Amino acid sequence: MGLNFNPVNSMALRFFHIPSHGDAGTEAALNQVLSAFRIIKVDRNFVTNGDESYWAICVDYLNTSVDTQTSNSQPRYPGKAKVDYRLTLSESDFSLFAKLRDLRKEIASRDAVPVYAIFTNEQLAQMVIQKAKTRSGLENISGVGDARVAKYGDAMLELLCKHGGEIETNR
Repeated sequence: MGLNFNPVNSMALRFFHIPSHGDAGTEAALNQVLSAFRIIKVDRNFVTNGDESYWAICVDYLNTSVDTQTSNSQPRYPGKAKVDYRLTLSESDFSLFAKLRDLRKEIASRDAVPVYAIFTNEQLAQMVIQKAKTRSGLENISGVGDARVAKYGDAMLELLCKHGGEIETNR
């Protein structure tokens, strides 16, 4: 389900009420806002009320022109939207994501290239989410091709597998 947002270029608030037992529809709406806009701040509080306990979440974001209806269902941005992976990944996944970022920074410094030339934050997050263990697993991530996998893939796979099991021998 895609949404069209009109350009406003102003700060906006969006409130979410997610029952403690979960609500896939509300969670999907929250994730859509988090991925579609530049997030300024997220306040979240757990409200204890027995069986009716819930998460109260307020998202403060920059409201800009965004069309989330694209052929690959990835949002298109007028500029680059910033995602706070600390909010979108689990605690353990974010820990691994942070280690991948540190490794990427070391490689970028060694090779004197910008960090995004190695892998973008989105690509690092996809490595964690998809639990990539093979070179072909890395190549399945949008924007990651043979050249980057050949040059930087082994170092990333070593770290991914160190935190998630054995490297698989198939390509």
